[in-house]
Amino acid sequence: MKGSNREIRQTRRLSCALALLAFGIAWSASGATYKWTDDDGKVHYSDKAPPEAPKGATVLDKQARPVKKIEAPLSPEQIKAKSEEDERRRAEAKARDDQARKDRALMQSYTSENEIDLARDRAVSTLQAQIVSAQTFSETLLRQQKTLAVRKQTYSGKPIPIELERESVGVDAELSRQNILIRQKQEELTMVTAKYDTIKQRWHEILADKERAAAAEEAAKAQAPAAPKTAAKPIAKAGK
Repeated sequence: MKGSNREIRQTRRLSCALALLAFGIAWSASGATYKWTDDDGKVHYSDKAPPEAPKGATVLDKQARPVKKIEAPLSPEQIKAKSEEDERRRAEAKARDDQARKDRALMQSYTSENEIDLARDRAVSTLQAQIVSAQTFSETLLRQQKTLAVRKQTYSGKPIPIELERESVGVDAELSRQNILIRQKQEELTMVTAKYDTIKQRWHEILADKERAAAAEEAAKAQAPAAPKTAAKPIAKAGK
């Protein structure tokens, strides 16, 4: 029984020695050894990278220590998910870059809140003037329309002259265009007001972010340990 155990131990030592020898030969020949596991859980050693190791592979050095990990190949579903994730990250990065560009342009355009208010007031004043002008013209057209209607009534039972009919049609069409213009300008006025409210809000947000960043930087500097002072070397006196 003792002899049998001794033979088993010798066989195991021999197997280990052969495995180490094979490992050393493989490393010397290629400069790298790869360890990988197949689908059945069997471990393999090779001097060539496995083309499709289902669970990935590990590169070993001469002492059989792992020095690099080769990831397992991705499934079609994983490839699709990774592509979608990469696309999402690219979109987010682009959105951040676009917002940063807009923020820089905003801060360069307005150095104070008062400048934003002045720009808004100018835009609002322009639109209000256009609305008043269109309304005044519309009132003139309404008076012409009533005058033409009275003239048409004088031809009761008689054909209306072509010139009068054309003038009436033209006034009606122009009055319709002015009404549409007034509605458009009123909508623009609402949008301009909302636009500058948004600009002012974002301007305050950027300013607050800068102030917080500056405060955090100052706090970090205050907490940083002071650099050790080097003692000044005594100056040697002449003759000593």
